[in-house]
Amino acid sequence: MENCIFCKVIAGALPSDKIFETDTILVIEDKFPQAPKHYLILPKKHVDGVTSLGQDDKELLNDMYHVTREVVKKKGLENNGFRLVVNQGVHGGQTIFHLHMHLLGGRPMHWPPG
Repeated sequence: MENCIFCKVIAGALPSDKIFETDTILVIEDKFPQAPKHYLILPKKHVDGVTSLGQDDKELLNDMYHVTREVVKKKGLENNGFRLVVNQGVHGGQTIFHLHMHLLGGRPMHWPPG
């Protein structure tokens, strides 16, 4: 998608602080962190959001979760825990319409979140 900011980051047209990368997933630091450790897990394939996922995207979701596990280990979040968030739609807080997960850690998370 030519106007998608995350597609531009994935293509290297916009700068980012890369944390981890595979053939299908890119993990970057969030530019506006909400926790001491805040990373974005981005599929390289453009999908608008959760409700746009198709049957053929099961492997993509699997990749996102496996990469999350690797980043959790790399960034030392496994002992104290973390929060994994997916926003969907305007009321869900989605501001960039490219599926992504927020990995937040480095401080206690409270409930309810929003």
